[in-house]
Amino acid sequence: MNQLTGGPSPASLRSSPSPKGGLGKGVNNMKYDNILKDKKRIHFIGIGGSGMCPLAEILMSEGFEIQGSDMNEGETLDKIKSYGIPVFMGHKAENIDGAELVVYSAAIKETNPERAEAVKRGIPCIERSVMLGIVSRRYNRSIGISGTHGKTSTTGMLTQVLIGAGFDPSAIIGGKLPFIGGNSYVGESDIIVCEACEYVDSFLEMTPFISVILNVDADHLDYFGTLDNIKKSFNKFARQTTHALVINGDDENTLDSVKDVDITKITFGLDSSNDYYAADISADKGVHESFALMHKGEKLCDIRLMVPGKHNIYNALASAAVAHYLGASPESIAENLGKFGGVHRRFEILGTPKGITVADDFAHHPTELKATLNAAMNMGFKKVWAVFQPHTFSRTAMLLDDFADALKIPDEAIISEILPVRETNTYNIYNTDLGAKVPGSKCIDTFEDITEYVTTHAKEGDLILTMGGGNVYMCANMIYNRLNNN
Repeated sequence: MNQLTGGPSPASLRSSPSPKGGLGKGVNNMKYDNILKDKKRIHFIGIGGSGMCPLAEILMSEGFEIQGSDMNEGETLDKIKSYGIPVFMGHKAENIDGAELVVYSAAIKETNPERAEAVKRGIPCIERSVMLGIVSRRYNRSIGISGTHGKTSTTGMLTQVLIGAGFDPSAIIGGKLPFIGGNSYVGESDIIVCEACEYVDSFLEMTPFISVILNVDADHLDYFGTLDNIKKSFNKFARQTTHALVINGDDENTLDSVKDVDITKITFGLDSSNDYYAADISADKGVHESFALMHKGEKLCDIRLMVPGKHNIYNALASAAVAHYLGASPESIAENLGKFGGVHRRFEILGTPKGITVADDFAHHPTELKATLNAAMNMGFKKVWAVFQPHTFSRTAMLLDDFADALKIPDEAIISEILPVRETNTYNIYNTDLGAKVPGSKCIDTFEDITEYVTTHAKEGDLILTMGGGNVYMCANMIYNRLNNN
C-alpha cells in the first residue's frame, strides 16, 4: 500500500477536470479552487478530526507544509504526528504563526482564538467541506458517495475494491477501514473516493466525476425541515455531477430526487429492472450474504460477503457498479468484495467473552436500526440485546414512532438517555417517551447502569449490540471488559 513519502507528488499525475454542464443554478462551489495557489503552509484547526486528517494527509503528499492543533489526543492524532506534522495541543492565537491558509472543522466557531487571529491577520480561512471540494477537484475522476444511510460502509467497500483491483485511488472515508489502517489513503492515480455528507448541504461543495446516491430518507430534519427539502439538495448534488450518476433504482425517493437530471444514470438494486442487480440471494444464518452479480441480464460473477444484512447487498451493488464502470474485472470485484470485513463501528464485533457476543454499530436513524437489527435477528443468536443511545433531541422527537418500531425488533431493548450533541431540549423529549412505545423495553440512563444490567442478565449464546451515532461505543467497551474480567 502506498504511504506518504518524499517521492513524486501524486498531483503531478492529475489534472483538474473541467465540469461540463449540469451545474445547479447559482452554484458557486468552485470559487475557492485557486486558493491553494502560491500557498505553502496550511494550518488545520481540529486536525485530529476524522474529516480533517485525510485532507491533511493528501495535501502533505502534494508538497504542502501542514501544521495543526487539537484539544484531544487520540489514534488519529497519533497518525498525523507520525508523519512529522507539527501539532499543538490546545487552541491559541500563536499556533497559526507561519500559516498562509487556515482550515477549520465545522465544530470550530468564529470565536475560536486561532480562527479569530487568522481573520485579524488577514489569513484566508475555509471550512473543511470547502477544502474537500477543492481537493476532490484536483483529481480527474472524483467519486462522491452520498445517501442518507450506508455512506461510510460503501466508501470503504469501494476503496478496498479499487485498491485490490490495482486502481490505486486516494480515499477519504468517514470511519476507520482496517484494510488501510485508517480513514484515508493516498494513492498515485487520478481517482479519489470521498464520502459526501448531505448534512448542512456539505456535499454541495463537490462536483464529482461520478456521484453515487445510495438512498434518500428523512433525516437531519433540524436542518432540512422536510423530506422534500432533502430531495431538493440531492437534486442539486446530482446536477453538479460531471459524468455519471450511480443510483439505487429500488428507492423511490432517490428516483424522485434525480428524475429531471439530464446525465448518464446507472441503476443498482434487487429488482432485475436495474442495470446492476443481485440474483439468487442466499444467506448463512444472515452472517454471510451471497448473490450473483448481474449486469443487464448477464451474470458477471458470484459474490459472497463477510458483512451481514440486505443493506450491505445494496452497498456491494453500488460499489460493484462503480468499479465495473471504471474497468475493474468481475473477478477482481468478487474477490475484493469478499475480503471486505467492514469499517469501524459498522457491526463491529468486539469479542465473545463467556460465550456472549458483544458488537457495536453506528446506526442512529430508524431505517439503519431496522436494517441492522433485522440482520442480527437472523444470525442464530439465542437472544439479541439492543442497547440504543438516541442521538439528538430533534431526531428523536421527529422520528419517535419510527424509532419505536425499530426497537420492537430485538428480543430486549435498552434505551439510554438522549445524547444532545449540538442541541438543547426545546422538544421536551426524553428516553422514557421512546421507551413507553416499546413494550418490554427498559430506560437506563447511564452506561454504568446499562453495563451492570445487561452483563447480569445476558446468557451464553446471546448478542449484545450497542447502537447510536454518539459515544455509545464506550458502553460496548465497558460491557466487553466487564464480561471478560468477571
